[in-house]
Amino acid sequence: MRKALSVATLALSLAVPLAAETNAELQEQVRQTEAAFAKTMADRDHAAFASFLADETVFLGRGVLRGKAAVAAAWKRFYEGPQAPFAWAPERVEVLDSGTLAYSTGPVFEPGGKRSGTFNSTWRREKDGRWRIVFDSGCPPCDCAAAGAATAPTTPTTPSPTPTPK
Repeated sequence: MRKALSVATLALSLAVPLAAETNAELQEQVRQTEAAFAKTMADRDHAAFASFLADETVFLGRGVLRGKAAVAAAWKRFYEGPQAPFAWAPERVEVLDSGTLAYSTGPVFEPGGKRSGTFNSTWRREKDGRWRIVFDSGCPPCDCAAAGAATAPTTPTTPSPTPTPK
């Protein structure tokens, strides 16, 4: 009887679906994860930084760093000293409806608060339920007005009609 009750309880628990997470809830999870990842820099906690890296992470910068060990080793220098050399914060987060991959992006700031770039991160939800970073890259800030003015054509780019012989 006891065994039958245990089997029935197990069957019932498997039949009742777990509450699905909404995309908004998933986005908030990733936003909080990105914020905690950034806090490792402010806290000067390199071990905590490394805990957010997936084993096969890839960081793109002046070169390509592949793997958790390589990224952690290369980033150790940013955690030395009393003051963080930069900070970042998530501004936009998107998550696949499957809840398996996410993208976060936002500003990077110098110690004085001046924006110095933009980060772009791809997060993967691991089997343990934690979000870990799999791709990361950054770029300098764009002075879009200046860039647009520098590349704007001064004459129309539409070719003039070719005259036809008479």
